[in-house]
Amino acid sequence: MTKVEDQNLTPSTTGLVLHGTARFYDLMAWVVMLGRERVFREKLIDLARLKTDESVLDVGCGTGTLAIAAKQRVGSTGKVYGIDASPEMIAKADQKAKKAGIEVVFKNGVVEALPFPDEHFEVVFSTLMLHHLPREAREKCAREMRRVLKPGGRVLAVDFGAPQKKRSLLAHFHHRHGHVELRDMIALLREAGLNVVKSGALGIRDLQFALAEAPSSTYH
Repeated sequence: MTKVEDQNLTPSTTGLVLHGTARFYDLMAWVVMLGRERVFREKLIDLARLKTDESVLDVGCGTGTLAIAAKQRVGSTGKVYGIDASPEMIAKADQKAKKAGIEVVFKNGVVEALPFPDEHFEVVFSTLMLHHLPREAREKCAREMRRVLKPGGRVLAVDFGAPQKKRSLLAHFHHRHGHVELRDMIALLREAGLNVVKSGALGIRDLQFALAEAPSSTYH
């Protein structure tokens, strides 16, 4: 095992942890995305400008669908890690990756203290996760994503904005703990020392994104 894989972390987070929904999460995601989950994943990978050989972290990876898709994009020489505070989600993600024959390292941990060294990843994803965190935890998460990024690396944050119309019951499940205004997501990334280079509506439901880059100089 590498040093990264060997580190242990006892999860302790102030954010919401989805323990009981791992079995049904993929089905709920499919319904919420109106059957466009594959389109959603590919759009995120394209927005993040993911390339062969890159090292990727999916923060709040859930059942691992995006991490697995990212691994397919970066290829055999690329490295992909997923982290989630829910052991049930990590177990499901491991199961899915093994069934697909795709090598992704999934770890149980928290976003406020990522168990990775400084400047380790070219790309960090945060999808549909920030709205589960109180403000202080969001700020810690943003700083941690910044810390583990290599100079010039990218963060893609995606989350629900304010709903524009009445939601279905399953969509309401995802939203019931709140949403993140785009301006707040942009401010969060900027305050962590990242440069936001692109942002806007994702074109699916009321999802929105912000793509940010770490400065090219060494992190301090």
